Amino acid sequence: MSAVIMDGKALGMKIREDIKIKSCKLKEKGITPCLAVVLVGDDPASLSYVKSKEKALKEAGMESRDLRLPENTSEEKLLSIIDELNKDDKVHGILVQSPVPKHINEEKINAAVSPLKDVDCFHPDSVGNMVLGRKGFLPCTPHGVLALLKEYKIPVSGANVVIVGRSNIVGKPLANLLIRREYNATVTLCHTGTKDIKFHTLQADIIIAAAGKPDLIKPDMIKEGAVVIDVGINRVNDASLPKGYRLCGDVDPAVADKAGFYTPVPGEVGPMTIAMLLHDVVEAANPV
Repeated sequence: MSAVIMDGKALGMKIREDIKIKSCKLKEKGITPCLAVVLVGDDPASLSYVKSKEKALKEAGMESRDLRLPENTSEEKLLSIIDELNKDDKVHGILVQSPVPKHINEEKINAAVSPLKDVDCFHPDSVGNMVLGRKGFLPCTPHGVLALLKEYKIPVSGANVVIVGRSNIVGKPLANLLIRREYNATVTLCHTGTKDIKFHTLQADIIIAAAGKPDLIKPDMIKEGAVVIDVGINRVNDASLPKGYRLCGDVDPAVADKAGFYTPVPGEVGPMTIAMLLHDVVEAANPV
């Protein structure tokens, strides 16, 4: 058996084309959707991710407000900048790139962003709305995973879904979304305290790996025909490569010979994250 590759790149581009049309219509009304991206410090991974977002925004006809601050920026200064962005009517979304330097309280920063501009769903009010099923922005990566499941017509209602990883960015919000009545899945959330992850994954119709551990999910841990979505992206040292490392996910690629559907890493879930971010910026800019 060879798994169907769930093409996040193609779906992401399809969504972005639709967003570009919506962005153009807003521009005709005198509104240019704008995302302010705040980056403190010069973390290489963060810089790369921010550049990808900025490129995607421009391609979609949106404005990218780029604020790059030195590593030693004080928490007070950062809070002041966020306050200014909250008050700026031309800025529709605000994203403070994580991680921030250790001297800055990230929870305090997330809580400072207006929920009306919290396009990545980090504010406590945004998280509360998501958990309660109220209208609001959804976290971009979980939202992208749900879009992939919908695109490939994966039956979710009544399915046994195992999520490996309980981060606030992927695992927890995805579990909360999948138990909503419109998805109606039975969700098991595995983490470092889980005694036997394999026991749970072997029961799963859908496995979503987001633990940050290279090749954690092996072929003998999944049942034949399972849907396997790999959200993890890890840098592994490899002296044989020019860069000295390779990127891999949380799932051993060999599962493709046993799974029904599979998302390889890198490249399939990542594009969906950016597509859903653009979706939220357009929604935030829409006055209706």
